[in-house]
Amino acid sequence: MEVVLAIAIGALAGSGVWLILRPRTFQVIVGLSLLSYAVNLFIVAMGRLRTGAPVLAAPETGDASQYADPLPQALVLTAIVISFATTALFLVVLLASRGLAGTDHVDGQEPDA
Repeated sequence: MEVVLAIAIGALAGSGVWLILRPRTFQVIVGLSLLSYAVNLFIVAMGRLRTGAPVLAAPETGDASQYADPLPQALVLTAIVISFATTALFLVVLLASRGLAGTDHVDGQEPDA
């Protein structure tokens, strides 16, 4: 299971970096989204998510090893909200840049063909 998750994280991160390096702004936005998905999966994988375990510890038992760690889930939820807002901002900048420059090329100029 860990190997499949590592391959998925690597594929998402590699695809995201490749798309970030492309010359079109929409490809850059999709690449940033893929990279944020890879980071979210990495955070959850490193948090050692346990299923079926209660989140909050009862004071009478005192054994913290029997409970799930809520911190990775909270971090991923925060990262999802921030990446959604960042993607919306990038889309607005993309539309404004395309309207002003007339192209969606990253530097605002079409390459010579």
